[in-house]
Amino acid sequence: MTDARTVTVLTPCYNEAENVQALYERVRAVFAGLEGYVYEHLFIDNASSDSTVDILRTIAAADRQVKVIVNTRNFGHVRSPYYGLLQCHGDAVIGLAADLQDPPELIPVFLEKWRAGYKVVLGVKAAARESAVMFALRRIGYAVIDRLSEVK
Repeated sequence: MTDARTVTVLTPCYNEAENVQALYERVRAVFAGLEGYVYEHLFIDNASSDSTVDILRTIAAADRQVKVIVNTRNFGHVRSPYYGLLQCHGDAVIGLAADLQDPPELIPVFLEKWRAGYKVVLGVKAAARESAVMFALRRIGYAVIDRLSEVK
């Protein structure tokens, strides 16, 4: 495996105790089936108040491919992942949300596009299975955030 590429999976976390173990196992299973890659899974925790950090530390103690950064306070959904990105050592970085909305099973598709020469590969959700009420609430929520934010 002399030409193996290193991939860092970056997962920002905040109170994700119910999800991080399953996410870790699914990512690990994906890479177990891929040849030509080594990976590290970097979790960056944004000062969770649940047992997320304890679970992550247990996983990292058992698997050297798992790294954990624990923030001393909540640095927000932009600065925390950005700092995590700066700590990645892979030839490529794949960001996966801890809430399992991003299926780890798509990693091979992203890697295939990356190996084909694309510098950035993004997944776009074609459609959401949500009610009209949830869609409206989400739209209102984003409008409020947009109005309160200094940056578009």
